[in-house]
This record gives sequence, C-alpha cells and structure tokens, in this order.
Amino acid sequence: MSVSDADAAVAAVRAQLAVIVQQLTDAHVVAEPLAEFVPARRIALVFRRDSQLVETGRVWRLGVLLIDGEAGLFAAGETTRAVDPGWPQYQAQSMEVRREYRGAAMRGRFPEGSTININARPIDVSVESLTGAEGPVFLRNGHVRVRWSSHVTDDQALPLGRYLAERTELLLHPVDGA
Repeated sequence: MSVSDADAAVAAVRAQLAVIVQQLTDAHVVAEPLAEFVPARRIALVFRRDSQLVETGRVWRLGVLLIDGEAGLFAAGETTRAVDPGWPQYQAQSMEVRREYRGAAMRGRFPEGSTININARPIDVSVESLTGAEGPVFLRNGHVRVRWSSHVTDDQALPLGRYLAERTELLLHPVDGA
C-alpha cells in the first residue's frame, strides 16, 4: 500500500461523509440525540442528584456507525429510549443498567419515546488513526473498511463507502413498515 493510496482512500471517505450529511439534511431526516451519561452524585454531602443523560449533539445512525452534522464519525455505543424505567427486577445486572439509562433519559428531559445514543466513541478519520485500528473502521491495503459486527474478520469487512451508501439509502428511503 502506498501512502498516496491511503491518503486518497481517507480523503474519499471524508468527502462521502460530507455528501451524506448534505443529503440527510436536505431530505429533513431527523437526527437522534447523542448523550453523555452523568451518574448519580452527592451534593454538599446532604443532597443527592440522580443520574441523567445530557445531550451533547445530534447524530444519524448508519448501522454500527453514527454521523453528526459536521461529518464527524462515531462508533455506535448503546441506545435507550426515554420511557418510564419501571421497577427494579433484580434478575440481571444488564437489565438494571438499561433501566437506569431509561430513567436517566427521562430525567434528562428527552421527549418521551425518543431514542437516545449513549457511549458512542468518536472515530478519527485519518490515515494514522485508521491504520491498524481495532474499532469498526480501519484501513488495510489502501482501502477503508468497516466491521459491521464484532464477529467479522478483517477479510469479511465491507468497504466503508459501500456500507455508508447502503445505510444512507435506508435512511432516505425506509422500507415500508420500518
């Protein structure tokens, strides 16, 4: 792989991200909130402030990736909905974590029923960062690829351009009933 191949591949991805943002904006596709989880804490050793989700931006979900209005790319983390968290069930810790996220979303004053993206990790779209990357987006042999599942090997990963085009098409023209 030559340096110019890698530079060209990364430049093509950046250009495609900018086009995608423009397409989604022009089509008035609604972006979802991107939020940070703020855990419960004590204030002045007397008062307790419950956990909440605080909005940090808006993103469109493109499968395992998120893209913001400035063409920033993120590895999707978890999602939750702003709904009544219900009562503790104490059946599994993962259920209680999800319940806490739902409650934090309600306390964060998100519209009821809205989907919120949390724990997303920014992806640096540069040759240096993507070369040998272990996350969902990586650069190999002059091609930027995406691992669309944690079980996908480097050889099975899809070209990022094709993946983004397919996912963008689904947002622009959702399948009936979706």
